[in-house]
Amino acid sequence: MVSANIQTPLGIAQITGDAFGISEIKISQDGEISTLIPREIQQAVKQIQEYFKGIRTEFDFKMNPKGTEFQQKVWKGLLEIPFGKTMSYLQLSKKLGDPKAIRAVATANGKNPLWIVVPCHRVIGSDGSLTGYAGGLWRKQWLLQHESSSKQQSLF
Repeated sequence: MVSANIQTPLGIAQITGDAFGISEIKISQDGEISTLIPREIQQAVKQIQEYFKGIRTEFDFKMNPKGTEFQQKVWKGLLEIPFGKTMSYLQLSKKLGDPKAIRAVATANGKNPLWIVVPCHRVIGSDGSLTGYAGGLWRKQWLLQHESSSKQQSLF
């Protein structure tokens, strides 16, 4: 297992993986920026940097997140939420086949180990509110604005 820290507009992202794929991407406020990026995670680093530059909307590097069968099912469902769109926890639960599993879906969403790449930030409350986000609601809001197709352009 290898890892590297990269600077993002939202803090330092630590990317961890091996030859089988990226197993974890997490965000923090501290940590040293890596000067060398291990070969196993170079593609993920490049794609995350492209995402923040606004030139990438999908990730296609090899992923290998660790989780239960149910968590994997939820994370796969999250990958189907299109860039720039949102879905409520209830809608996601229904899509996964069990509207009563909303709390379990929300819990699995919160345990997503692949920050940004598996877009748990695209899941909102049924009333449209920004609810629960492990990285902080301000980051969730930033990410949704970053992905918005109707970006406000500055006149000055």
